[in-house]
Amino acid sequence: MVIHTERLALRPWCEADAANLFAYASDPDVGPAAGWPPHRSIEESREVIRTVFSAPYTFAVCLVGTDEPIGSIGLMPSRCESSCQGVGLELEVGYWIAKPFWGRGIAPEAVRAMQHYAFETLGCKALWCGYYEGNDKSLRVQQKCGFSPHHVEHDVPCELMNDVRTEYFTYLTCDDWCKQMEEER
Repeated sequence: MVIHTERLALRPWCEADAANLFAYASDPDVGPAAGWPPHRSIEESREVIRTVFSAPYTFAVCLVGTDEPIGSIGLMPSRCESSCQGVGLELEVGYWIAKPFWGRGIAPEAVRAMQHYAFETLGCKALWCGYYEGNDKSLRVQQKCGFSPHHVEHDVPCELMNDVRTEYFTYLTCDDWCKQMEEER
C-alpha cells in the first residue's frame, strides 16, 4: 500500500533502500535527537529495514517522482498509559526526515497523511506523539499537526543511546482532528 500526498509517497520499505537509508541515517544530527545512534554501515541500515521498518504501518517517506526514501514514518502501539483505558484504538506516530529536507514542511505533510490514515482507515480514537527535550523541530511538527501537550516523563532510559532523557508527550483525539479538518475547509 502507498499513501499519496501532494508532494509525498509513503510506501513500504524494501531492502534495496539500504544505501539510501544509510546515506541519511548516518548523519549525527538525525538519529540521536530521535533516540537512535547514527547508522555505521549499509548492512546496519539493511538490518534496520528487516527488523524495525518491516513493522506494520511503517513507511518510507519519498518525494513524488522519486522512489528514494528521505525519511521514515510509522504508527505503533502507544507507550502511554491512558491508551489502555478502553477508550478505543490509540497509536503513536513516529517519524524522522533527512537533514537536507528539513524546513520544507515535509514532516508535517507526512504526519498529516498518517493522521488521516489512522483516523479514517484504521478507526483510531486518538494518536500520541513524543519528543525528547531539546528536539524543537519535532515539537514544532507536532504543534503544526494539532497535537496538544499531554504529559512529561523524566529520567526515561533511552536504551539505543545509552542515556537518560526527558520525554514530552502530545495527544490528538479523532474528534479534535475532525474539528481541525472542518476549520481548514
